[in-house]
Amino acid sequence: MGNAHRVVVLALEGVYPFELGIANRVLGSAGGRYEVVTCTVDGRPVGTNSDFSITVEHGPEALLTADTVVIPPFAPSRITQDLPPAVADALASIAPGTRIVSICTGAFVLAAAGLLDGRPATTHWALADAFRDRFPQVALDPDVLFIDDGDVLTSAGAASGVDVCLHLVRRDHGSEVANQVARVCVVPPWRDGGQAQYIERPVPETSANGTSSARQWALENLHEPLALDDLAERARMSLRTFARRFNEEVGMSPGRWLIQQRVARARHLLESTDLAVDEIAGQVGFATGTSLRQHLHAAIGVSPLAYRRTFRGVLSPSH
Repeated sequence: MGNAHRVVVLALEGVYPFELGIANRVLGSAGGRYEVVTCTVDGRPVGTNSDFSITVEHGPEALLTADTVVIPPFAPSRITQDLPPAVADALASIAPGTRIVSICTGAFVLAAAGLLDGRPATTHWALADAFRDRFPQVALDPDVLFIDDGDVLTSAGAASGVDVCLHLVRRDHGSEVANQVARVCVVPPWRDGGQAQYIERPVPETSANGTSSARQWALENLHEPLALDDLAERARMSLRTFARRFNEEVGMSPGRWLIQQRVARARHLLESTDLAVDEIAGQVGFATGTSLRQHLHAAIGVSPLAYRRTFRGVLSPSH
């Protein structure tokens, strides 16, 4: 498999323990494809936002050999406009071209270092106003789970760190490996949609009359031309009730959700098979290859050909 991709996690004072461990847990489950180490700016222990400190094996010298650097979040009370000199020096030591990933408040560190100037970025939705006030030069989008801007990736709060790390695996090694990692970690391979789905949304009361059975049935029959009537009938609800309950439980309309699932399945087939676009379109329920191309481009901004080239590095006819 060759040399493992070296990932260095930089633990700052006040680090959140959960997010600190995400890179190791997710990337470390990729069958030895990544080597994950943790460092601090001076090699000394750092306090967490919990009731314990952590001791690490590495100091800032680890950053010099990183292929990817991950900056987990830390207590918001420690966010400042100006970086402490030791943190600034540590970031300055990262070689140009090294991939850098932030989780939640880690974006404040990247912005303070000037690494996000003129670039799109995200952070936790609750901190969006504070971020905009301090860093107006950054194109903040608080309604997404993560943003991939090439060599710099930023993600939202908490579990979005899992999303961005799985995205790294997909980007580096394709969906088959990412799906394996997701199964090991018992998480979804990907989550479509943005943070807006998770902002102060009331949780519907548990009921046997939910829409989950209809959603599962739809996923098992994506190749069919499913209509809203079909889903509502499967859930034994009227169209109006089903649409309302579906939006409460999923955070989007049934039609939008169905398109997302078809696109997600098509992406998986583009990454893991040599099937022609028209054949993939039929397997995921789009009427034509043209329809698949339009929906894929609307979702991620690329054609099936470009997507397959990115994730598989191979071309097949009829694209």
